[in-house]
Amino acid sequence: MAVLCRFPQHLAVAALASCLLACSSGNTPPAPSESAGQVKAVAANKMTFYAASRAAEQVSFGATPALVAELSQQGLEAWIDAQFALPPSTATAPDWVRFFDGNNEAAANRAGNFPGDQFWRRALSAPDQLRQRVAWALFQYIPVAQGQANGQLQYYNMLIRNAFNPYATLLHEVTLQPMMGWYLNNETNRPPSPECLGCTPNENYARELMQLFTIGVVQLNADGSIVRDASGKPKETYTQKDVEALARALTGWRNPWDTDPNGKMANFDQHMTPEDQSFLHDSSAKTVMGMQLAAGMGAEAELNAVIALLMQHPNVAPFVSLRLIQHLVTSNPSPAYLSRISAVFRNNGQGVTGDLRAVVKAVLLDPEARAGDVPGNQNRQFGKFREPVQWLSAIMRGLGCSAPMYSISGSNQWVVSPAGQTPNAPASIFSFYQATDRVPGSNLLAPEQKIVGTMEMNNRFGNLNWNLLDTNNSASAFNRTNTGCDLGTPAKLLSTSPAAFVDFVSQRWFRGAIPPPLRSSMLALMQSETWGSAEEGALTMIQFALASPYFGAIR
Repeated sequence: MAVLCRFPQHLAVAALASCLLACSSGNTPPAPSESAGQVKAVAANKMTFYAASRAAEQVSFGATPALVAELSQQGLEAWIDAQFALPPSTATAPDWVRFFDGNNEAAANRAGNFPGDQFWRRALSAPDQLRQRVAWALFQYIPVAQGQANGQLQYYNMLIRNAFNPYATLLHEVTLQPMMGWYLNNETNRPPSPECLGCTPNENYARELMQLFTIGVVQLNADGSIVRDASGKPKETYTQKDVEALARALTGWRNPWDTDPNGKMANFDQHMTPEDQSFLHDSSAKTVMGMQLAAGMGAEAELNAVIALLMQHPNVAPFVSLRLIQHLVTSNPSPAYLSRISAVFRNNGQGVTGDLRAVVKAVLLDPEARAGDVPGNQNRQFGKFREPVQWLSAIMRGLGCSAPMYSISGSNQWVVSPAGQTPNAPASIFSFYQATDRVPGSNLLAPEQKIVGTMEMNNRFGNLNWNLLDTNNSASAFNRTNTGCDLGTPAKLLSTSPAAFVDFVSQRWFRGAIPPPLRSSMLALMQSETWGSAEEGALTMIQFALASPYFGAIR
C-alpha cells in the first residue's frame, strides 16, 4: 500500500512510548471535599474556548467549530440538558440489508457493510452526539460481535434508544434483543422436561449478564475497591450454582421470525417472545446469590424479577459507573470520583436507581472531570488513551467530514475503520479490551492502551493520505467526493502561511493551546519538506501532529 507519509516508522513507536508515559506518570489528585453522593453544581454559564473544546472531546466523537461554539455559549450543563431532549438518531435497514441473498457474495458484502457505514455517519454528523457517545460506551462492554447485518444494526439502534433510559430498562431490552438472544444463545435456553427430552439450560447469557453487564466476578465497595475476606482473598460475587439457577430463570424465550424470500431468519426489529408451551420455561423456585425467585412465574415475570435482583446488588453501581467514567472521561478515576457517581447510580436524588441520565450528567459535571478545563490545573495521570475509533472520528470531524471513507476492490466496497477496532466487530463478548486492563508494569487502569500499538500508530501517520489522496488507491477519488472532508482550507493555509496553518491545527484539535515543542517541530518540518500538492502537505502535517503523544490521550 502506497502511503503518502514522509515520516519514518520509528516515530510511531516513539509516539506510542511517549503516550504511555504521559498517561502513567504523576501523582494521584487530591480528593474533592464534597461527600460521597454529592456532585458540585456547575454554573450554567459560558465556557472558555479551551474548556469547551475539552468538553467536546468527552461528550462527542470529536470537537468541531460548531460544537465548541455551542458549548461556549450554553455552558456544559445546559448543553447536556439540550442533548437529552433530542430524538435518537438511529438507522433503518433497507430491504437489501434485511433480505440479502446469502449465496450472492456482492449482495452479502453490501449488506454486511451497512452497519459500519451507519455507525460512522452517526459518529461524524448526528446532532445527538452525547447519546451516540454513551451508546458507544455501552456497546463496548455489552457488545455483540459480527453476525447478520440487520441484527447488528438493530442491536446498536436499541443501545442508542436506551442510552438515557433507566439501567433496568436497558437490561430488559438487551436481554430481549434477538441479536443478543442469538449471539449468547438465550434463544436456545431450555429446561429439561418429559416434553423436551435432551433439553438443558444454556448458561452463556446468564453468566455474561452477571460477569460483564452488571456486577462482575468479585465484590466491590462503592469506590470500586475489592472486598476481601480475613485472609485478604477477594470475595467472589457469585458461584457456578448461581449461574445455573439464573440460566434456569431465563429459559423459555424465542426469536421472532421474518418473512424472507431467501430463507427464514430472525426478525431483529422486534423483541424475543415467550414460548407458547409452558414446559419450555423453568417456573420452579430458585436461589441466586442468596436471593429467592419464587415458583410459578412465567418467562416475562421472572425476567423482571432477575433484573430487579441484579439492580439491588451493591456491585452494580460501582461496576457500571466505572465503565461510564472510563469511556467518557478518564480511565483511572479516583476512589472519591467513583464513589460519588456510584451514589448517583444508586439514588438519583428522587429514589430512582440506575437513572442513566443522572449518572451521565454526574460523570461529566463532577469536579474531577472538570478540573482540567483550566490549562495546567490537572494531574498527569488523568485522562484516557484516544482509542482508534475516537482518534479517527476526531480527525475526520475536525476536517468537516460527514460520511465514512471506503476501500474498494473490484465490485466490493468496505467502510474504512481502524484495523484493531472495527466498530461493529469486537473479537468476542469481551469486546476490544476490559475495564480492568492496566498499563504494562503499572497498577494504573488504561484499558484502551491494549489496542493502541505500533500498527495503529503507523496507521495514524499515513492512512488518511492513502484513503483521500493517493492516486494508486482506486477509492481515494471516491472518498474525496463523498466524505465531505474539507482539505482545501488547511491546504490554502499551508501554502500561504505555515504559522497560520499551525494555528488552524491548534484551534481544531488542541483547544487553541498546541504545545510549543510540537509547534516548533511542525514549523521546522514544513520548512524542510516538499510535497506533491498543498493538500498532501497539509494532511501529512495534520497526521503528524495528531499522531503525537500530545493528542494521544484525551485529558
